[in-house]
Amino acid sequence: MGPGDAARPASPGDAPKPAAPGNPGKPEARTGLTPDAIAAVMGANHGDPFAVLGPHQVGPRAWEVRAILPEAKSAAVITEGRSIPFERRHPDGFYVAKIEGEGRPLYEIEVESWDGQTRRRFDPYGFGSSLEQHDINALREVGSNVVYRVLGAQAGRLDGIDGFRFAVWAPNAKRVSVVGDFNDWDGRRHPMRLWQDGGVWELFVPGLKIGAHYKFEIRGPDGALLPLKADPLAFAAQKPPETASVLQGTSDPAWDDAAWMSTRGAKDPRHSAISIYEVHLGSWARVPDEGNRYLTYRELAARLIPYVKEMGFTHIEMLPITEFPFDGSWGYQPVSLFAPTSRFGTPEDFAYFVNAAHEAGIGVMLDWVPGHFPLDAHGLGQFDGTHLYEHADPRQGFHQDWGTYIYNFGRAEVATFLAANARFWLEHYHLDGLRVDAVASMLYLDYSRRAGEWIPNQYGGNENLDAIHFLRKTNEATYSHAPGTITVAEESTSWPGVSHPTYTGGLGFGFKWNMGWMHDTLNFISKETIHRRYHHHDLTFGLLYAFSENFILPLSHDEVVHGKGSMLGKMPGDRWQKFANLRAYYGFMWGHPGKKLLFMGGEFGQEREWNHNQSLDWHLLDDPLHKGVKDVVRDLNHLYLSTPALYARDVEHTGFQWLVADDQDNSVIAWARKGAEPGEVAIVVSNFTPVPREGYRIGVPQGGFYREAFNSDAEIYGGSNLGNQGGRHAEDVQSHGNAHSLCLTLPPLSTLIFVREG
Repeated sequence: MGPGDAARPASPGDAPKPAAPGNPGKPEARTGLTPDAIAAVMGANHGDPFAVLGPHQVGPRAWEVRAILPEAKSAAVITEGRSIPFERRHPDGFYVAKIEGEGRPLYEIEVESWDGQTRRRFDPYGFGSSLEQHDINALREVGSNVVYRVLGAQAGRLDGIDGFRFAVWAPNAKRVSVVGDFNDWDGRRHPMRLWQDGGVWELFVPGLKIGAHYKFEIRGPDGALLPLKADPLAFAAQKPPETASVLQGTSDPAWDDAAWMSTRGAKDPRHSAISIYEVHLGSWARVPDEGNRYLTYRELAARLIPYVKEMGFTHIEMLPITEFPFDGSWGYQPVSLFAPTSRFGTPEDFAYFVNAAHEAGIGVMLDWVPGHFPLDAHGLGQFDGTHLYEHADPRQGFHQDWGTYIYNFGRAEVATFLAANARFWLEHYHLDGLRVDAVASMLYLDYSRRAGEWIPNQYGGNENLDAIHFLRKTNEATYSHAPGTITVAEESTSWPGVSHPTYTGGLGFGFKWNMGWMHDTLNFISKETIHRRYHHHDLTFGLLYAFSENFILPLSHDEVVHGKGSMLGKMPGDRWQKFANLRAYYGFMWGHPGKKLLFMGGEFGQEREWNHNQSLDWHLLDDPLHKGVKDVVRDLNHLYLSTPALYARDVEHTGFQWLVADDQDNSVIAWARKGAEPGEVAIVVSNFTPVPREGYRIGVPQGGFYREAFNSDAEIYGGSNLGNQGGRHAEDVQSHGNAHSLCLTLPPLSTLIFVREG
């Protein structure tokens, strides 16, 4: 069962399938009850509950129905219009009823509880299995989506009865039970059957409703009872600090984005305009008059999406919203990878948000964290009493910087679980991309470790070969099954071929964050203008490798936390110069080869460092200088979207031409961007000193009129309003190796973008 699937119905006359742990598909002859068997079941120590509970043939026309009913004052089996009393066989509530009949009985259990209420329900142990061995085998097929169609709590019908099938991978457990508010969290009530050829425990529980809370009670291989574990495949979870999984059902959300989805696969992201607004949903805006609460997914749909549309961004990238316990992790330490965080609403509310974005023409991306997970007791750590998801050796399995476990990518079931999770968000929730967090920490066995603190690979190197294989298989799966989506690597080293196809030896990502560009250019722009001449190489060095990968230029949340200040706070000079520097820097970024990413607040010059517990300071937009920065970003986005020269050949060196690269004394830099069609040319010129420059001549690749499409010094942005009267005609004067040139006025601390017309 999975999204859109129902349980495989079983014939009412079938014998119960999976009695023996070693072969759940083969019926086994039943023997009489023994006191030891009853004691084991009542002590929640029996590893094969179907060998004891449910209907058992004990003679040619004789059956016993056995049940654990600790809540019962009395109980009866209801079958074919008859009520047959149960006999109590154990003081804690083990009951047996004898039935005569030819075939396996179809029955319900009626319980009179000690509080005087009478309830009737179907017996979970009266149902066969809804799994097949090929389902279990597929849990080792990296790239398959079978994980979220088989494991977890899947809503469906079995023998015509509605309920939930629970399935969990815990191969080393001695016993697993599903517990919840539907059985008083009593591990004796719903012990599960084991498919030994795969280590999956399974149980169909009829009559359960969406919204019930549940976990798994697991007895480890040494017999010790573990802390209750959340479902690794839970599709919904309680709002932290509560930690239970929530029965959700797995049908596809109601979508109205068919137009978006039908055209998504036809786009080539590498040759498209991509401008990403990175958002932490919990602090973009809050509701101060209601206890500073979060906005809900639906409120964000009504407020955030129109704002992003008006600002001209093409995508929203959410910091992780897979359910996580600790607010201060910003989502980067998730526990329930298949559940949208309940902080902002239900899974249906989240789907509504994505649907609203698509209706507005906005893509939605997720920061995805497959590299590590937290130590919370209800999470994946030592899940079945062993190091199941993580490496046992801390030199491989423990991340010293973050105090988290590292996934064992070499275990097929773990790699399959993670790869299926990537597909789940792209396919089930229609997301348009995944930005993969901390890829460098996955690729290197010695990442942030000293000598002796890591284990080399089989060839003696520091490359994590299992992680490389996992990333390649995941990228192959996502691009095969979700065409038009993108995967983006946050990879901070010079690992070769991150965004190259796997068939050429690459990792298969669509894009890579250009961390080098970000560090270099921020280093330059933060210098006092008088010193910038000594750091001019920070502006030009990135073009030496700009086309070696498919790059995204990131000004992300990482640059405005941990004492780094805000984007505006990095700028030198007096107040006017700070804003002028920031406007010029954004113009430089939008004119530079590479897709764009900007963290929220940066678009209007947030003054303080980002705080995940507070709303952005939207009141700053009452200040014309802050509003001017916002208008700059808006206008840059719209210019970018409408100018193919600025994006169509982003990843090709033939789409770029240096015009001025060596004027470090004046801190002036200029280049041409070229589109796919002849005549599609844009000229980008930045003057990073507070000195206006008149008559500055720049060679251009073609003649014609060059419209001044953007001027960061315009009065409407808070600038000094120097410029070029709307544009310049190219003159037949040779300059910078070109037959034509422009004679320009360069305003102080400014970026100009000219677009060739005609």
